[in-house]
Amino acid sequence: MSIIDFFKKKKKKVLVIGDSCIDIFWYGRCDKLSPEAPTPIFIPEYKLNNMGMCYNVYNNLVALNVDVDIITNTKYPIKTRYVDEKSTYTLLRVDENDYVDNVEKSILDSIDYEKYDAVVISDYNKGFLTEDNIRLISNNHPLTFLDTKKEMGSWCDNIKFIKVNEREYNKNIYYLENIHQHDSIITLGKKGAMLLSKKMGVLQKKYFLNDNVVNVIDISGAGDTFLASLVYSYLIDKNISKSIYFANKCSSWVVTQKGVSVIDLKQVKL
Repeated sequence: MSIIDFFKKKKKKVLVIGDSCIDIFWYGRCDKLSPEAPTPIFIPEYKLNNMGMCYNVYNNLVALNVDVDIITNTKYPIKTRYVDEKSTYTLLRVDENDYVDNVEKSILDSIDYEKYDAVVISDYNKGFLTEDNIRLISNNHPLTFLDTKKEMGSWCDNIKFIKVNEREYNKNIYYLENIHQHDSIITLGKKGAMLLSKKMGVLQKKYFLNDNVVNVIDISGAGDTFLASLVYSYLIDKNISKSIYFANKCSSWVVTQKGVSVIDLKQVKL
């Protein structure tokens, strides 16, 4: 049975919680330098708008045919990127209103956690979730996935799977390797991913090489796609190694697209 057939027969229910933004991409051309300063003159030609951060995780799960609810901020920070279309080089990113209000505790207390197969926390550390909020969520559901920009501590102890990038891993290496007793997945860009697991208290590292040679256009949102794909695959057969392999494939495809893209399984070579 294929992954798609599985989910058509039995849709999984997932809750996504975290901070969201609006991603704006202005595409244009840079043909000359400014006479006033050594900086390129950007001529905007068209723009693309996407919902980003936590909402991008949500949109990817929806595209993967998962039944998803979302709890996120309603006033969105705006990230505007100016991209030279010919080179695909981002000349400038402008962030506006880069902080959101903390979620009301009454909202978290009212969640019926038992109806969800998994809870996904996409924490960009913009203010929507505190450490105590995340501790509360993970204490209420046995299968939680966390992607966070915060410095980690005991508030992560009950998280089933922590997903971070290489820079975030290096910043939290002591906690992830010596204190956290569940699995961690570290994305390594072109190098693939690494799984940290504890077997009988012994740390083990398993590498998943990225065998997908692609023409990278834009890495924006690739981590969100990796997280959503990881959750999607894990809900099928509870095999984290297969899930990392699948997530690598999906994130390798989205970086070949412009802007913050949503996964399309028909385009992914599995």
